Order: sequence, then C-alpha cells, then structure tokens
Amino acid sequence: MALDLAVDEAVALPAVLKKRLAAAVARMVKAAAKHDGRKDYEVGLRLTTDAEIRVLNRDYRSKNKPTDVLAFAQREGPAGGLHPELLGDIVISVDTARRQAKKGLAAELLHLASHGLCHLLGYDHRDDAEERVMNARAAALRKESARSGRVSAA
Repeated sequence: MALDLAVDEAVALPAVLKKRLAAAVARMVKAAAKHDGRKDYEVGLRLTTDAEIRVLNRDYRSKNKPTDVLAFAQREGPAGGLHPELLGDIVISVDTARRQAKKGLAAELLHLASHGLCHLLGYDHRDDAEERVMNARAAALRKESARSGRVSAA
C-alpha cells in the first residue's frame, strides 16, 4: 500500500475531495518510488485541525503554534534502514490550508502534501538553493499526480 489516509473527525471535507486527494498523493508516492528505483513507498497522510497540529508542532518542534504541514520521516536515525520503503507521515492542517488557499482547497492540500513528501524524501529548504531544488521536485510530483495513465518517475 502506498498511502494510508486518515481524516480527523473534526475535519469536514467532501468525500469526493478526500478521494481525489488520496488518489493524487498515492500517485505522487508511486512516482517518487519509481524515481528512486523502488517498487513503492509507504506514506501516512493525516488531515487534521489547527488545534491538533499545534500540539504536534509544540511537542516535536518546540513551536507552540499551528503550522500548515509537518513531516515525520521514518528513514532517519539508526533504525531507518530496517524498512526503507516506509517513508513516514505527513500531517496537514486543513484549517490553515483553507486560509492559505489561493487556487482552491484541493490545490492547496496537494501543494502541502507534495511539500511534506519532499521532506520525507530528504529535501529541505534551509537556503534559497535547497528551496529551489525542493520546489522543483514538489512541482514534478504534482505534475505527475495530475496525469492519467501509468505512473512515471518524478
């Protein structure tokens, strides 16, 4: 399985949006795996509220405020090699995504998911050069998610 989607009870999203997002993110995960010469990766995607993501941001990043997306990589540290296909979890605040959405909620959720996926893949944006590379990979993943047909490496 490439993607495990969990939507918190407090998050109201139309079923069609959940289905489209799950399919698009699963396609991005598969495209990332193909890019890396793997059959597939496993990723968890949780859609939550500002209140819940604030707690995670506080507990794991010492930032006591909500954020749009968090990524919890499973391939880091000494145990990272045990299950190399297990990338980790992406957590998105739908509240923040709604506020940030300029091209609609679906586009913003996909943007945040691609950003989180890039973090799971090892990308970061500590400086302009890293940000350009990461943004290019995220854009390639989103482009692949929008295509139909067989998944290609991205």
